[in-house]
Amino acid sequence: MSEAAIAYHHTKGFQKRFFILVATVSISGFSQGLLLSLLSVILDRQGVRADFNGLSSAALYVGMLLASPFMEAPVRKFGYKPIILFGMSLLIGSMILFPLWLNFYFWILLRFLVGIGDNALHFATQVWITSTVAANKRGRSISLYGLSYGIGFAAGPLGLMLLPYGKWVPFAVSVFLFFIILIPILRLQNEKPKLGRETHVEKRYLKVYAIAGVALMPFFIYGFLESTLNSIFPIYGMRTGLELSTISKLLSAFVIGSLILQLPLGTLSDYIGRRKVLILATFSGGILFALVPMFHTTIPLYIIFTLAGGLVGSLYSLGLAYVADLIGPALIPTANIIATIHFGVGSIIGPYLGGSFINHISPQSLFYLIGVVVVSFAFFGFFSTLVKRCKNRRKTNI
Repeated sequence: MSEAAIAYHHTKGFQKRFFILVATVSISGFSQGLLLSLLSVILDRQGVRADFNGLSSAALYVGMLLASPFMEAPVRKFGYKPIILFGMSLLIGSMILFPLWLNFYFWILLRFLVGIGDNALHFATQVWITSTVAANKRGRSISLYGLSYGIGFAAGPLGLMLLPYGKWVPFAVSVFLFFIILIPILRLQNEKPKLGRETHVEKRYLKVYAIAGVALMPFFIYGFLESTLNSIFPIYGMRTGLELSTISKLLSAFVIGSLILQLPLGTLSDYIGRRKVLILATFSGGILFALVPMFHTTIPLYIIFTLAGGLVGSLYSLGLAYVADLIGPALIPTANIIATIHFGVGSIIGPYLGGSFINHISPQSLFYLIGVVVVSFAFFGFFSTLVKRCKNRRKTNI
């Protein structure tokens, strides 16, 4: 076989695998978007306090966080495919059990297992894609990854509309979608990540932080934002007089906005740099979130949520591309673990802090909190750029 034919088959195989992986992530996004809003609404209707509701939502991210340090070794040893299947099995099993027993503490346990499953599935797919995609197409490819997750996540809150048909119906739909993608995954050829020179875990972690410290911030911000919006915003909406259907549509508007700008922002970052795009997106998005309490009619809220979603909905995928630009391929699995840990920490803090702000300050304070957290990267990113320029000037003068 000629070199051209080998290259063609390699490219075709990569495209097929890429399509299957992004489809898997899309279904995972649907299940996560569904669970965050659906379980919060059911618990709030049962009289569970907003901060306790947020604490229950945080269980998913506790599972994700605690599982993170243990993901790299199995992926390096067994490869990507077995870890994806392990994560999917936990998600399917939990989805089946949720409607069988409506109990606050039982749901905390199931959310914890969902967190572990989500972590395994996303870690394996992210590393598989970022390790194999060409550097000059990284922004576009990872944006497509984020786009697929966003499509699923946008559809997830719409599952609230299935509640009148029975509490088990939204969960059954999610399980059905997982079984559809299971067969293509089983047919994938397994691969393992490349090994680097650093064999000590601590050295790999320190090296990633030393090279890409600021670039790891967007994962915390996105985790904080995503979990707070999907688990606490429904409570904010009901306490400020919004209809349940409006809450669902506003959450979807946020993700639809991210879908519209996900690929353009990723492509733009390939040309002008990830840092510039991230600074612009977080500064503008943070200001928009702070404006939410000033509006009480649906049309302005739809506009704000769509614009804010378009700007900050790409934080995770742009963050992955940014980190991958700064580090070598051998450190990508380690960087993905750190990214997941940052995402998990933000996701745990967000719902509880947001619920506490609603309970002890006011419902409106929720969006002032979100605005400050989102804008923080713009300030840190701008400050780090100034520091870097000052250092370069000193070296030039010397």
